Amino acid sequence: MKIVILPLFLLMALSLVAQPAALNVMTFNIRFDNPDDGFNAWPHRKELVKSMIQYHEADIVGLQEALRSQMDDLAAMLPEYEWFGVCRTDGTTTPNPDNEFSTILYRKDRLERLDGATFWLSETPEVPGSKSWDAAITRIVTWAKFRDRQTNQTFFHFNTHFDHVGVQARAESAKIILDRMTDIAGEAPVIFTGDFNCTEAETPYRIVTDTANPRHLRDAMYASRLPHHGPLSTWTAFTFPGVPGRRIDFIFVNRQVAVLKHAILAESWSGRFPSDHLPVLARLSVQ
Repeated sequence: MKIVILPLFLLMALSLVAQPAALNVMTFNIRFDNPDDGFNAWPHRKELVKSMIQYHEADIVGLQEALRSQMDDLAAMLPEYEWFGVCRTDGTTTPNPDNEFSTILYRKDRLERLDGATFWLSETPEVPGSKSWDAAITRIVTWAKFRDRQTNQTFFHFNTHFDHVGVQARAESAKIILDRMTDIAGEAPVIFTGDFNCTEAETPYRIVTDTANPRHLRDAMYASRLPHHGPLSTWTAFTFPGVPGRRIDFIFVNRQVAVLKHAILAESWSGRFPSDHLPVLARLSVQ
């Protein structure tokens, strides 16, 4: 019998191709609808945001800075998706003056939502609108349990946006989330997306990824089987080529989730970015 030995690079390529059930997961701070943004205001960007999600065939997206009106726009432009989440200030979906969401957007034909809720990044996580420590504004985590219709696998997705001012608040938020993930998801597969307003050199990142903690998560960029694609910073401030050294948007996974690919997407249209943050995309396989 003749034995054929394939080169390593070909084996890796075949292993990636043979993943029809893998999920395309995105985290995307879409920048709130601020009329003062002028050239970069939401009405000029919303089609670009839709295109990024649609073209890259995202199965599930953690959105940050999404106002209710922006979610309504995306729902109209992306009818194949459903969204889940509540307002950070009052825990409802009713429009109000500060109606920012950390929404989970997902393909209805691929994923079935089985459960979900929101908790607050504070010393009283169940109290809507609560904030603690040195946080400047109210911050939340939206989570959902999903069943993959293709594989029947279930997994949990947590999505957040850490405070932009509070150093202690960001560190305490990381601790709370790891605790709550254990309570909510147990040993199930977990995907964690968000704008963390910190780099990997800072305390919150180290808390989340600390291998001394059995509940730690892995940064999808470093866990990826294929090398990372794209720039190494996610915050652009609407400038070219972006702000160096500011990778502050992350996708984390636990050991039940394999990372096949990881990218930071730097597309722009005639000088216009879809947001002041670049979306992060990972192709994941739930074990």
